[in-house]
Amino acid sequence: MYGFYLLKGVLNVLEEIRFSFFRRRLEKNEIQILESKFPYFSRLSEKHKKEFCEKLEIVLSSKKFIGRGGIRVVSAEMEVLIGATIVMVTFGWRRVRMPHFQKILIYPNAYYSTISKSYHRGEVNPKLGIIVVSWNCFLEGMTDENDGVNLGIHEIAHALKLENQIFYNGESEFFNPTIYQRYKMLAAAEIEKIGADEYSFFRKAGGLNEHEFFAVSLENFFERSNEFFEYNPDLYGALVQLLRQDPRVWVK
Repeated sequence: MYGFYLLKGVLNVLEEIRFSFFRRRLEKNEIQILESKFPYFSRLSEKHKKEFCEKLEIVLSSKKFIGRGGIRVVSAEMEVLIGATIVMVTFGWRRVRMPHFQKILIYPNAYYSTISKSYHRGEVNPKLGIIVVSWNCFLEGMTDENDGVNLGIHEIAHALKLENQIFYNGESEFFNPTIYQRYKMLAAAEIEKIGADEYSFFRKAGGLNEHEFFAVSLENFFERSNEFFEYNPDLYGALVQLLRQDPRVWVK
């Protein structure tokens, strides 16, 4: 078993070298998409924009974007905006790019799952290493950046939490364990409040379980950072430490 993990680690290093030298380069029109349609990017300093673009190039080089449900051609806008969401959520780590999730499936609208027998806006399948999003729902989440509802952030948050637990990909346990335990303790108190129908800054979906709360909390962390901080500075601060970034720095 140790030999397997060692081999996997070596392969990951070789893959990183390959992506460093042969990664896909962003075109000028793709950078314009970031500037005009991805507020997080447009607020960065020139230095951080360069770092963001470099990481985005690696993400786009290492993941396969696949159209489903009538989407025959995945557009540059789809790839750039979904890829940028991955970069935003993981921007606090230079090397984290969630290699376990190699495929991004894109449906035009909410889609029917034969597994759950219900319609979905998005989901994460760790067994198959797949992230699924409805493109219209993804765009809806980006329309209002102050409502704390963002499908892209939500699904990437689920994938990030799972990636932290996957031990053979060379990226596991990037969450600081002490900070993560503090976050979970503070999150549990909020989940309890939601379950008891007490007032909470977070919507009811976050009260379903710790996984949903993590996703909902990250939506608010990136979209309503100032309001989140005012509501619960301890929980917000724990996420700042856990994710190694503070979106309030970028807010103009």
